[in-house]
Amino acid sequence: METKIAITSFSSFSPLGDNAAQIWENYLNPKTLIKLKKVGKNNVLIASISLELKRKVTALKKSDSKYKSLDDTVLFSILASRQAVKTANWNSNDIFGINIGSSRGATKLFEKHHSEFLKTGISQTLSSPTTTLGNISSWVSHDLQSNGPEISHSITCSTALHSLLNGIAWLKSGMATKFLVGGSEAPLTAFTIAQMQSLKIYASNQDEYPCKASDLSKKNNTMVIGEGAAVICLDINQTQKALAYITGIGYATEVLEHNISISTEAECFKKSIKMALGNMHPSEIDVIITHTPGTIKGDKSELRAIQKVFQNNMPLLTNNKWKIGHTFGTSGMLSVEMAILMLQHNTFIHLPFNNHKKQTKDLKNIMVNAVGFGGNAVSVVISI
Repeated sequence: METKIAITSFSSFSPLGDNAAQIWENYLNPKTLIKLKKVGKNNVLIASISLELKRKVTALKKSDSKYKSLDDTVLFSILASRQAVKTANWNSNDIFGINIGSSRGATKLFEKHHSEFLKTGISQTLSSPTTTLGNISSWVSHDLQSNGPEISHSITCSTALHSLLNGIAWLKSGMATKFLVGGSEAPLTAFTIAQMQSLKIYASNQDEYPCKASDLSKKNNTMVIGEGAAVICLDINQTQKALAYITGIGYATEVLEHNISISTEAECFKKSIKMALGNMHPSEIDVIITHTPGTIKGDKSELRAIQKVFQNNMPLLTNNKWKIGHTFGTSGMLSVEMAILMLQHNTFIHLPFNNHKKQTKDLKNIMVNAVGFGGNAVSVVISI
């Protein structure tokens, strides 16, 4: 990529916590944050935010009467965005764009309103504006009192990285100099989990690591759902305050073979990875944070694609789904956050159940992968 884009701050609100020190401490701890909890009528494996963070969501709801009717996807993103903008030292005089997407959007609130409608035949006044996808970025914009463009979208599980691509496109076009990008997801509902279970991809094993993302020896699908929001601040002009840079981007979509699958060798990932590499030699990539959702076919296909591209220059491989589950539209940006933290601390976070390769050199370039249902792949390179 000819023009490096600076990342001047990052923030998230997830089972890992809501501040960099706490999040890093959790990454250093080999224990998973996935637990068996009651959702609806059943006990299921999920990764949820802590009671402390739930209290912060409740406090936000009570802080403004307009916020009482908002879904957690919006509330999570407001809390993450406030911190990111504060850290980047952006203020009301700065004109910046906002693109925060979601795979499922306000699913908890939508299900609640729909259930009430089935019982009463009446839809509540605010049921429509509070459950649209545009609801996320517009409320973040309102909360931050920003003046720039606001965009929301859903490209399933690669949503957050597509937000990043959108932000870069705006910056490189000259239509903006700063952009807040990311994703937010609050999918821990009985209906959502039932949908994943009906696809026969949800974890049922209750061992030490219920989600075995990237473990090719697993005999069963092990996907688990998590929740949270993650955002970063992009600046095309800022270099002095850069935490890291986006030095490569790639994207691809492949023809559908099945509604939820990608091809055996993940052709979309081959293309997105090669595009993201650009003029870089494969040996320059130190780590890849994979998308690998914990399913047998999904994990195998992505790892095959990586092997095909990198061959004898295989980097270290890791992911965070074993710890926090799959956060759908947020997952790619939580992986970007993980990349930034590993670069800052020059420390590789390995998979605790598949610790074969060790870090042998300083970390300088980390690739992040994400893909959504239907093969919407994105790969980005984060560098220092």
